[in-house]
Amino acid sequence: MAYVISDDCISCGACAAECPVNAISEGDGKYVIDEGLCTECGSCAATCPVGAPQQD
Repeated sequence: MAYVISDDCISCGACAAECPVNAISEGDGKYVIDEGLCTECGSCAATCPVGAPQQD
């Protein structure tokens, strides 16, 4: 299951910096994950200060 970013996102960008496949980009009001690129490694979830990235 690919990760998705919940509405808890504070747009800090920490997750995007940690993604090894560049699947995360800044969206409208929060960051978003391209499910087609996500390798489900969990780096984003481990880095996020508010726990916004979650497995779908």
